[in-house]
Amino acid sequence: MEELLRTNDLVLISFAEALLSDAGIGHVVLDQHMSMVEGSLGVLPRRMLVEEGRADEARQLLRDADVDVPG
Repeated sequence: MEELLRTNDLVLISFAEALLSDAGIGHVVLDQHMSMVEGSLGVLPRRMLVEEGRADEARQLLRDADVDVPG
């Protein structure tokens, strides 16, 4: 798996998940349950990873939807 983005923005995570699911790109969001550890402050970013070899395709998909992604 390759990291696609890292953010505290829950709306962005949800939007990206919908786009990736529609495109059939496998993905997983890590660290989403860390809020229990941090006290629900939202300081720890969530990481979205995509299938190996499909990160460039996923980045382009998000850029086409006007989402700024690194890489």
